[in-house]
Amino acid sequence: MDRAPRIAQVLLPLPLAEAFDYAAPEELNLAVGDHVVAPLGPRLVRGVVVELRDGTGGNRALKAIAARLDDPPLPARTLEFIVWAARYAVDAPGRPLAMALRGLGAQAPAPQRRLTATGLAPSRLTPARARVLAAAREPIAAADLARAAQVSPGVLKPLIAEGALAESWIAPAAAVATPDPNLPCPDLNPSQGAAAKALAGMVTDGGFQVALLDGVTGSGKTEVYLEAVAAALRLRPSAQVLVLLPEIALTVSVLERFERRFGAAPVEWHSAVAPPRRRLAWEAVARGEARIVVGARSALFLPFADLALIVVDEEHDGAYKQEDGFIYHARDLAVVRAKIEGCPVTLASATPSLETLWNAASGRYRWLKLEARHGAALLPAVTLLDLRVHPPESGGWLSPPLVQAMAETLGRGEQSLLFLNRRGYAPLVLCRACGERLKAPDTDSWLVEHRYSGRLVCHLTGFSMPRPKRCPHCQAEDSLVSVGPGVERIAEEAARLFPDARLAVFSSDTVGGAAQARALVEAMTAGEIDILIATQAAAKGHDFPHLTLVGVVDADLGLRGGDLRAAERTFQLLTQVSGRAGRREQPGRALVQTWIPDHPVMAALIAGDRDAFAEVELAERRDAGLPPFARLAAVILSGPDLAALEAFADSVVRAAPNTEGVAIYGPADAPLGLVRGRRRKRILVRADRSVDLAAYMEAWRARVRPPAAIRLTVDIDPYSFL
Repeated sequence: MDRAPRIAQVLLPLPLAEAFDYAAPEELNLAVGDHVVAPLGPRLVRGVVVELRDGTGGNRALKAIAARLDDPPLPARTLEFIVWAARYAVDAPGRPLAMALRGLGAQAPAPQRRLTATGLAPSRLTPARARVLAAAREPIAAADLARAAQVSPGVLKPLIAEGALAESWIAPAAAVATPDPNLPCPDLNPSQGAAAKALAGMVTDGGFQVALLDGVTGSGKTEVYLEAVAAALRLRPSAQVLVLLPEIALTVSVLERFERRFGAAPVEWHSAVAPPRRRLAWEAVARGEARIVVGARSALFLPFADLALIVVDEEHDGAYKQEDGFIYHARDLAVVRAKIEGCPVTLASATPSLETLWNAASGRYRWLKLEARHGAALLPAVTLLDLRVHPPESGGWLSPPLVQAMAETLGRGEQSLLFLNRRGYAPLVLCRACGERLKAPDTDSWLVEHRYSGRLVCHLTGFSMPRPKRCPHCQAEDSLVSVGPGVERIAEEAARLFPDARLAVFSSDTVGGAAQARALVEAMTAGEIDILIATQAAAKGHDFPHLTLVGVVDADLGLRGGDLRAAERTFQLLTQVSGRAGRREQPGRALVQTWIPDHPVMAALIAGDRDAFAEVELAERRDAGLPPFARLAAVILSGPDLAALEAFADSVVRAAPNTEGVAIYGPADAPLGLVRGRRRKRILVRADRSVDLAAYMEAWRARVRPPAAIRLTVDIDPYSFL
């Protein structure tokens, strides 16, 4: 009897609402997770089979899948995670699928030619030819063979023609070394040892569990979770580990620690990895060859064959939140992925987020604490410098006590770090003649002066232009002035004050990728830099042995604005950057410049009392009905015409389902009301924790149909309110 035709449901990596049905040709022998080529309108597109069933297309003939691709299939748990993530984010499932397939976007590296001696004697055997044949007993690249035999490439060609050398072509594979979990681990203090034993026990027990590894800066959290990684690798030869990091710059020191501990470098996954290498890494993960992956937030979507442990380092960091495209928070989705995979997840931080602290205090997460620094190092002494009492000199930004401390540090041959979380030279360029503030075209974002490049840059849209000689508004000549400091301006002041000091600037503008970050970190570690001026790129995770002084130029910067997490983020950032000082035998200190020394954040920082600060913040959140005691969602609307946008925004609010435990605020103008010529409106949703917020937002979204010119974006658990 003929076998019934089969239907394949194929998910496409496109912003489409659902998977599509196709006829599955029997000869393709398809399975769930297979990569296929399927017709979509007049074109052929890549997709992934998410379901197979017997049947026909009913009253309509289904288009047939055109081909099955040879790429490693997506595991069932990866597909489950993709679908869950899409529902959570109230977005099309094709968006997270596109992230999961990103590694396959690059062309596979070209096959590589290898030469091997065949054993046939050439017509004439010269000394040079003899050296070639001796060096080619095993397959070897032509260039390597010529070097090994000390001959020119021209010597090889006649040997190939005569059959003395045979050509072969091999597909390149990722150079994945096998880590050895049984290499000796570093000495751990009793607190580290107890935490490492607890984490390793969670791994050995198996199943889904969440642990918070809560340790002060310099307490050796990395060494602790490395032992959990070792325990995971010992479970079985196929076990894999994912370690997430918030910044590319952090991978430098972390990769070195992994290599020292396991004798092999882990696989890297971040935007600085070249596309061909990223493809090889993706394939190695899917085949189970990559045992340890260290990467940025998008590594969460890799197709792990046997994931045994997830670690989220610096779990509090805002960089884990993706704000455009597919919007998600990698820390939260890491917990979900671990649950789907049935493995433990460790969240590590010296300054955990209030949400994580609340989950730990509630007993949902296991809470492991490291309350002292490793070895002889002590936490740095923190001093507030009241800028009302110690103002900088005219035209400067560094107060006299901070300048004096830098001079003393230099005199001892030690290093200083000046921290200002603001890129460029000046955040604003102003015309003295007409008062015009230079902005990006069709955008409410100020242009930031970058004096190193001589350009004005919009950090929101990427627009840049040379610094003009005349005001674009009133045409006044030489009327533009730079207002406020960025790291480049602080570097200029430091160079003027200490002309003999070796200075470097560490920001995303001056460090273009992982290689440059590695070089700068190595120079700082080796003591080749006296004063490092840095943004938050250097505020966490780095261990500089000669750094004993941290100067915070503007501690109040993050407290401006109405962000509900402003105080929390400022405390975290100041604690992290202060913690870079004194991580070896020499004592460290942090001098924090502020105009508001009585602010609760400053009081908690000077007292070193993180728990008291968190208790007060959580109490205020509880009274206000804000996360973690409730859930938030944002609806962001944008369009070119303000009147049409306002009318549509009002209709969106009217269409909201009437549900108990949900409050809707807005629509209101977004703080950034104009971006790339599009006006913006925001609607804020607050829901009790008992409400399925994703389901509510999905039902609401289904009730509205934006006009073609208007975009509607949903952000579950928003971190930015701009």
